[in-house]
Amino acid sequence: MPKTPERRPSYDELASLVVWQMATIEAQRETIAKLEATVERLTARVAELERWRNRNSGNSSLPPSSDTFVRPDKQPPVKSGRRRGRQPGAPGNGLAMAEVPDEVEDHLPAACGGCGIQLSATDSVGYSRRQVRDIPLVTVTVTEHRAHRCRCGGCGAVTGADMPGQVAGAPSSYGPNLRALAAYLLVFQHVPVERCAQLIADVTGARVSPGWVSSILAEAATLVAGSIKVIRALLTLSHVLHVDETTTRIGAARRWLHVACTTTLTLLGLGERSRQGANSLGVLPEFRGVLVHDSLSLYNGYPHARHQLCGAHLVRELTAAAEDHPGQRWPAQIRWALAGLNKQAIEARDKGLAEIPPERARIYLQSFHRGIAVGLSLHPRAPGRKQSPARNLLERLRDRADEVLRLADFPGWMPFTNNTGERALRPVKTQVKISGCHQSDDGAAHWLTVRSYLDSARKHGLSAFEAIHRAFTGNLWMPPVALDARSARIT
Repeated sequence: MPKTPERRPSYDELASLVVWQMATIEAQRETIAKLEATVERLTARVAELERWRNRNSGNSSLPPSSDTFVRPDKQPPVKSGRRRGRQPGAPGNGLAMAEVPDEVEDHLPAACGGCGIQLSATDSVGYSRRQVRDIPLVTVTVTEHRAHRCRCGGCGAVTGADMPGQVAGAPSSYGPNLRALAAYLLVFQHVPVERCAQLIADVTGARVSPGWVSSILAEAATLVAGSIKVIRALLTLSHVLHVDETTTRIGAARRWLHVACTTTLTLLGLGERSRQGANSLGVLPEFRGVLVHDSLSLYNGYPHARHQLCGAHLVRELTAAAEDHPGQRWPAQIRWALAGLNKQAIEARDKGLAEIPPERARIYLQSFHRGIAVGLSLHPRAPGRKQSPARNLLERLRDRADEVLRLADFPGWMPFTNNTGERALRPVKTQVKISGCHQSDDGAAHWLTVRSYLDSARKHGLSAFEAIHRAFTGNLWMPPVALDARSARIT
């Protein structure tokens, strides 16, 4: 049996015990509240980290090269029942024989196979043909230009001839063909400077130095400056302009560069990741058309321009929202609506229609707006400024719906994505991966200038080598000034 306490506690002792227990309970309550807040914060942090860990090129703006550990799920292609390879009846792409060859080589049998008598071309009764396409071995040739001084027989004055414009002032120099080749290899094929010098030496026999190869960029940028000036003016006057930005490296520092382009013109340049950096291209401050971009906030500061948000970026954000909230259907509904509107816009464009038929657009527009309303009800605003990614996406879709759906209003000329701008930036990343970073701002600026010229010329059907060769031979390519019908202003 338990022992009976020697005495009962007094009232004051019990009261003191109660006060101590109440203080202990209150302290424990505060500790529990702090722990609950910590658990909530860490849970949110873990969810955020998991969300970022699961990001890939299919649900974010990350490039496919970053899909190292997490790759987007790809649906297996629908089998059409056709076998692989060229289909029956499809035109072939074989190497056809030329009707008029450049050279003909006749091969005669040395002697008759019957009696051994010698045979000649007059004994031919027919032949079989084989054609071989090849290139001549390239060898550098030295041409000496002599500018003569002539004395007039009448007055006795001596008049000297001028050297051709493509001949440098130095006693010995490399000609425009070789300089154009070096610029082509550096800018378009992304060959590093030393390897470019080695390639030229191996192929042509010209023992050029890496320093000479490096100097070609500045010369090429100067030669194409006139074309770039026209490109900048035409981009400012264009109706639809794609803009984007990315990072590059100059030495050990990270730098930003911007692009402004259309389907026919490209302009690249260095600048800060700010409105002032975008303005440095010399296009956006005076632009009055429609800007196509990925909703970066710096592009909102152009009140005279209208906007079209990139549909591909929105689709990837909706894909991420569907993965973060698997039980909610609004991301898939909005994504389906955008894809449907884009399909209808393409059909209307192919048929030459000025707008999508209302009866076809109505179901997608209703699904778009209703999906946003449902999503907002499931993701109410949180206290404070910071909101969840889903809430931010839904508010952007709601508040900027006209900038998301502009392609439905003008299907004939409004693109759904900003792929044109992203493709223009891709060579910059390729350059860094293959040749490494530039070592100076001037070198990077020269490279971007020449690349802008080459991309614009290629969009008009010229090859990159032909375009740069024309610059070095005094026949600079200039973009056509005439604007097509889609460049007319729409008010």
